[in-house]
Amino acid sequence: MEWTSLGLEIYCILFLVAVIAGFIDSIAGGGGLLTIPALLSVGIPPVQTLATNKLQSVGSSLSASLYFIRRGIVDWRSQRFAIVMTFIGAMSGALLVQFVSPDFLRYLLPILVMIIGLYFLLMPGIGVEDRLHRIGPIAFGCFAGCGIGFYDGVFGPGAGSFFALSYVILCGYNLAKGTAHAKVLNFASNTGALTFFILSGQVLWLVGIMMLIGQMIGARFGASLVLSKGQKLIRPMLVTISFLMSIKLLYDQHGDTIRSWLAFYF
Repeated sequence: MEWTSLGLEIYCILFLVAVIAGFIDSIAGGGGLLTIPALLSVGIPPVQTLATNKLQSVGSSLSASLYFIRRGIVDWRSQRFAIVMTFIGAMSGALLVQFVSPDFLRYLLPILVMIIGLYFLLMPGIGVEDRLHRIGPIAFGCFAGCGIGFYDGVFGPGAGSFFALSYVILCGYNLAKGTAHAKVLNFASNTGALTFFILSGQVLWLVGIMMLIGQMIGARFGASLVLSKGQKLIRPMLVTISFLMSIKLLYDQHGDTIRSWLAFYF
């Protein structure tokens, strides 16, 4: 079923949200925390929201990945195993979300995202330059690729940040290089989850393609800044986005309690 009753102004708003999300996602991840609430807010059901979000997220990750590959920052052939494992993990997650509520991830995610922000905030030297690999490509593909890919298929927001952090910590990449490689795995996970959602008929094509175009525009601009500004841009954005993501997720879960506290004290 296509969603044709939204109106032109809603499509324009969703397009602008996608442009902004694509820009943010290509640098620090977390674009899904803009696009998923935007899709839900116009009345699209949760599973169709996740499915359509995967379609438009492919635009961001594809645009950024092609930019990094063409400039020689990423050798996709060396990442083939990680790409395959990420694809499999994401498909498995997308299968699971059809039958199991991802609510448990909603409670865990703010903590994980906050840890990422604190890690980059308290360790300013991390990701400045390349370091020695801590694990090989096979282990990285099984652990980071499949694991984060699975999470991306189930829920998704912040997956790009998790991929980037994994490349920095486990593969010893500098932050710009880790972010570039993260986009390739992000594309694999988005494609894996999208494949299953297409087969299950959950994708709203008109909305998704329109937002995909917006994501590609935003991601292209963001990817160019990753290479020109490097760690000076990525680190503060990762920290900022991580904390904003955590605050938003906590507010979504405990908004009534927070509002009651504020009303009591103020």
